[in-house]
Amino acid sequence: MTTFIQLHLLTAYPAANLNRDDTGKPKTVTVGGASRLRVSSQSLKRAWRTSSLFEEALAGHIGTRTARIGRDAAQMMVSNGVAEKNAVAWGAAIADVFGTVKKEKEPKDALQNTETYELVHISPCERSAVQALARRLSEENRLPEKAELELLRQEAMAVDIALFGRMLASRPEHNVEAACQVAHAFGVGESIVEDDFFTAVDDLRKDADAAGAGHLGELGFGSALFYTYICINRDLLLENLNGNEVLVEKTLRALGECSLKISPSGKQNSFASRAWASWAMAEKGSEQPRSLAAAFWQPVGGQDQLSEAVKRITGLHDRIAAVYGGEKTAHVQLDARLGQGSLSDMLDFISA
Repeated sequence: MTTFIQLHLLTAYPAANLNRDDTGKPKTVTVGGASRLRVSSQSLKRAWRTSSLFEEALAGHIGTRTARIGRDAAQMMVSNGVAEKNAVAWGAAIADVFGTVKKEKEPKDALQNTETYELVHISPCERSAVQALARRLSEENRLPEKAELELLRQEAMAVDIALFGRMLASRPEHNVEAACQVAHAFGVGESIVEDDFFTAVDDLRKDADAAGAGHLGELGFGSALFYTYICINRDLLLENLNGNEVLVEKTLRALGECSLKISPSGKQNSFASRAWASWAMAEKGSEQPRSLAAAFWQPVGGQDQLSEAVKRITGLHDRIAAVYGGEKTAHVQLDARLGQGSLSDMLDFISA
């Protein structure tokens, strides 16, 4: 039976613009007829996997997203004395293993034709293999052999690729199914996006004739208590990490802590809107997973939204269990409002 780990989080953000749309305003979604603030799953996942917390916990096992794996190899070869024309051709052959290589007729620089159109997620082992091949080609001054190129795809998988997957339309044989699904976080109550009108003053414009602002602007922001839902297929994560149980446990602990503590980086310098989850519940079992977003279909109002939100989500959780029956899914809670539960207990539960 497949083991699923589900995380339900409530995180309160004051004035913030964590995740912007194409106009620069906070992203929104209409839920139950009411407009709510939203943070995309892509924004959440990037914040977690690029955080210092994630890096410190899983150093050496985190992948790189780049279109320049072939360019890096070509630059290494050029610096080691290989003619640029050869380095471009050999770098393009390396890049072709990972994606669709650019073929510009008049590139701005020759190395541009060693890049891929796609951003490719590459594991540390794959990157090391590319660098080792580039050094060998430089020393022997020759083009890469087919067998050498095939060996660039390594089995040792990066934890962020194992969690969030990898999709390459041009190289489907190298796709990796994500073991972790992350929902778009949304506000439990109705929110209004507001505009902050701001000015910047020129410090050297002090005479009366030149008085006034040197710059005028507007910045959108909003405030909400966000519900975040995460579902992890533990068995698939173990498979993606080639059966490395120790690395699976470290990955689950790091992801769990990041989801509780790490905020998206959008406009943090303007709003300092960092926040830790005020309430969280983790579930683990073989029962088919489900979000508890329905608890907030009717927007939460009033001055104590957090208490009402916790009451709603725990009530829905219990009622679903009563209606559907079956084996009760084990779960633990953390409630910072009341000082109940602990981070260490929750991470132990998630990773065991």
